[in-house]
Amino acid sequence: MAVDVPGLVAVLVFYLVILVIGIWASRKSKKMEKTCAGNKSEVTIVGGRNISVLVGVFTMTATWVGGGYIMGTAEAVYSPTRGLIWAMGPPAYLINFVLGGLFFAKPMRSKRYVTMLDPFQHRYGNAFTATLLLPALVSDILWVACILAALGGTMSVILGLSSALSIVISAVVSVIYTFLGGLYSVAYTDIIQLSFIFVSMWLCIPFLLLSPAVTDISQTAHINQTNGNSWLGELELADAGKWADEMMLLALGGLAYQALYQRILSAASSAQAQVTCFAAAGTAFIMGIPSVVIGAVAASADWNQTAYGLPPPFERGEAGKILPLALNYLTPTWVSVLGIGSVAAAVMSSMDSVLLSSASMFTQNIYKTTLRKQVCVFECVWFSIKQSNSIFTIPFLSLFLQASERELHWVIRVSVLLVGLAGTGLAFGDDSVFALWLVNGDLLYCVILPQLICVLHWHYANTYGAISGYVVGLLLRGLSGEPLLGIPPVILYPGWREEDGVITQYFPYRTLAMLSSVISITTVSWLVELGFCHQLIPQSWDFLGVFEEKKEAEAEEVPVPLEEKNNILNTKF
Repeated sequence: MAVDVPGLVAVLVFYLVILVIGIWASRKSKKMEKTCAGNKSEVTIVGGRNISVLVGVFTMTATWVGGGYIMGTAEAVYSPTRGLIWAMGPPAYLINFVLGGLFFAKPMRSKRYVTMLDPFQHRYGNAFTATLLLPALVSDILWVACILAALGGTMSVILGLSSALSIVISAVVSVIYTFLGGLYSVAYTDIIQLSFIFVSMWLCIPFLLLSPAVTDISQTAHINQTNGNSWLGELELADAGKWADEMMLLALGGLAYQALYQRILSAASSAQAQVTCFAAAGTAFIMGIPSVVIGAVAASADWNQTAYGLPPPFERGEAGKILPLALNYLTPTWVSVLGIGSVAAAVMSSMDSVLLSSASMFTQNIYKTTLRKQVCVFECVWFSIKQSNSIFTIPFLSLFLQASERELHWVIRVSVLLVGLAGTGLAFGDDSVFALWLVNGDLLYCVILPQLICVLHWHYANTYGAISGYVVGLLLRGLSGEPLLGIPPVILYPGWREEDGVITQYFPYRTLAMLSSVISITTVSWLVELGFCHQLIPQSWDFLGVFEEKKEAEAEEVPVPLEEKNNILNTKF
């Protein structure tokens, strides 16, 4: 297929505009850093908590409306085995933001946390927090792979450009402006990207609906003339468990993304953070409607009347590319170029957020509090041995252990680069964007979400319960298998099926793992607290020092004797 030179030039111009805006926003970030003396890393991570409601809604919506959302929704509607009822993105994201605004925005923003991992660090310490970074990092890398794979497939279909080259160019542009400007660059480029997605996607709809190869989608809603299937889809009782599991994954799994809390924590107040969530719920839902229409149009099209011919995309194993295929073969060339621009915008608007979220958690919760201090301790011990004057050594030690703001800034930048490279490397070769879209949230839903619920809303959660919940959630999810990654299931739940040698679970096994983790955290925390507080378990067995620290904290608040209280009252009156 020959390269579409005019279309390629148009896309490159769009990329250049995004890059220029990102660089401009990075200068604004530097000006803000000068006004926030000694707190430059917080400007990079949460924008100095100075992001307005309007900008916050744009950047939060743009983060969720990525390549996976746009192409995955269209793929689900088009697929003869799924249909509209399986296109869970729009309603799931609406639920996600509403729940985030009701139950998570206020407790996170009111305590002025910087990242999603801060409450864990305050409650459980550095060691356990470090273990939570791993599933979050894996999920972010898979998310990057998902959205880049979506873009690579789109550009290869519409522009005739190599999928690998498309992925690399988009990754480079996103990494550059995120590298330079942090959240400010991400937020301001998101405004342009989301606006372009909205205009271009809705502009494509009339051309798709009026294509001579497309039957009226209202007539094919129940029976498709080509394959006898309905683009509305059907939900049989045997599939209800799988449907509910995937819906819960998308609706609740997003509550464990650092990208969500980066926007919440960048708001000027808790109330503003909640308003941002509620507004984003509506905008994210609306942004999914064009993808639904495109999927319905593709399912209603007679592909034999197009240059694509027969067999149709599903039978060729190209259902994951149905959005660019529909734009390329069912609309004029200039309209399809606008479509590729919208996918490119969606990819970059999500990728930059994912890059910054992983970099922020690593820098703030791992490097700054753990790695930096451990390395410096050894160096400071050597220095204290060399210097005989301990009066000089102590202040030097306290100064040396703290990472400078410039150092943290560069750690964030290097982390952005590494996560971008890892995600780009995984973006090649996968056919189903929808499958990658689902899998990237698995670990967050099964492992981190239960922890976040308990640490924010259950005062008695302790490290012992958190560790047990972590192990239970991870173990149950791992033993359930994952066809996309080639992991066979060890536990076979009721209703499982084997198709073409691949075992698929139709039981809501992800939700079971998540709920089991919550139950484990609460139960173990309560039992351990009961055991130590009533001296049923020897104090010497508290090897994590959880209740030793609690006793020390209580000892600092020495109660005033009753007689002394009476003397004080008598003196006053």
